[in-house]
This record gives sequence, C-alpha cells and structure tokens, in this order.
Amino acid sequence: MATIVVDDSENLERAIKRFKRMVEKEGIVREFKKREYYVKPSATLHQKRTTLERKLLNKKRKSEKKDY
Repeated sequence: MATIVVDDSENLERAIKRFKRMVEKEGIVREFKKREYYVKPSATLHQKRTTLERKLLNKKRKSEKKDY
C-alpha cells in the first residue's frame, strides 16, 4: 500500500510526483493490469514461447545481416 505524508509547506504537485514514483516502484498499476482478467496458464506459457521464438528469430536475422 503506497502512502505518503504531505507537509503543509510541501508543494502539492511535488507530493503527487512522489506518490506516482512510489506507485510505479511498487508495481501496483502493473499488478492491477495483470489481474484485470483471468488468463489460463496454458495461454501464458504459449505467449512466453512465442515471444522467445520471436526474439531468437530477430537475433538470428541480425547476426546474418552482420555477416554480409
């Protein structure tokens, strides 16, 4: 839970920026988006495999391009 204490002398915009940084650091928004809907474990595994294949293919293409 991200909480901040705002002093009377502190600027409101500065406090909001501090709060946003804290929320981003703790990954609250990322976690919320991840849990927004249910994804089957098989679907996540499939997605991981396809991204890995894509990365390997791009790496292979770059290495072939350098050989020329």
